[in-house]
Amino acid sequence: MIRHIVMFKLKEFATPIEKQDKMQEIKTRLEALKSKIDILHKIAVDFNINPTETWDLILTTEFDSLKDLDTYANHPDHVEISKNIIGPVKIDRACVDYEFSDEVVDK
Repeated sequence: MIRHIVMFKLKEFATPIEKQDKMQEIKTRLEALKSKIDILHKIAVDFNINPTETWDLILTTEFDSLKDLDTYANHPDHVEISKNIIGPVKIDRACVDYEFSDEVVDK
């Protein structure tokens, strides 16, 4: 399986409430993709709680393959959110994609 993790740094907002509202909108819109994109196994958007760190929010998604990740990335609903909701407020983005097994490993 493939895990796709993206971290976003957002622009400065006029107020903390305005920023929180935008972050919540991003979370709600992205997590709603679960019901629209059938190859998407898991999606979660979480907020950074440490004010000394760089990133504001993190997106975690899981797929069967890199091909499925590409399908998700190019899905019209995902593209619309990326361009029209996140794009105007994003100042930086970092991403990692890695393969993992969902088997439990005892240490």
